[in-house]
Amino acid sequence: MHHKYFENIETNRLQLRQFHIEDIHSFFAYRSNPEVAKYQSWENYRYEQAVSFVEDMSKSSPNISGSWFQIAVALKESNVLIGDCAIHTLHSEPRIVEIGYTFATEYQGKGYAFEAVNEILYYIFSILNKHKVMAYTDVRNISSINLLEKLGMRREGHLLQNFMSKGKWVDEYQYALLKSEWDTRK
Repeated sequence: MHHKYFENIETNRLQLRQFHIEDIHSFFAYRSNPEVAKYQSWENYRYEQAVSFVEDMSKSSPNISGSWFQIAVALKESNVLIGDCAIHTLHSEPRIVEIGYTFATEYQGKGYAFEAVNEILYYIFSILNKHKVMAYTDVRNISSINLLEKLGMRREGHLLQNFMSKGKWVDEYQYALLKSEWDTRK
């Protein structure tokens, strides 16, 4: 079965696109920043990891059951990579997806994440026609919680010691949005 590449989507200030080899440097710069990695699963991120990640993603397709697909978020005018959004198509139920996002520190707090993720929700519900979107966030990650709530996602659960992060069990909130809720809001 042939899967097609992700087609570019433009917003006011951003372009959401497939990763390119030229993104490696910028991707590594924010992935390896301890501030950015604070509530993420990785630490001590290495340049070789960035190289293989970007190479893999540049050849990957969205919407494959059981896989994570990362969408590059770049400034529209310069095409400079400022972050990424991830879509995880659940293996057990491909009509449900989980999303994640990571943005470089210097581009946080400027509405870029909202602009990108809001467009990703549109893509998930209107183009891929998924039933439900979920997101998990560390309960200490206030900016992520604020983003999910601003996007209109509902807090569905408070999961105790649900995620092992840097040697410690951390609590997470689970957020969700149904296609029917998205359609009503539109």
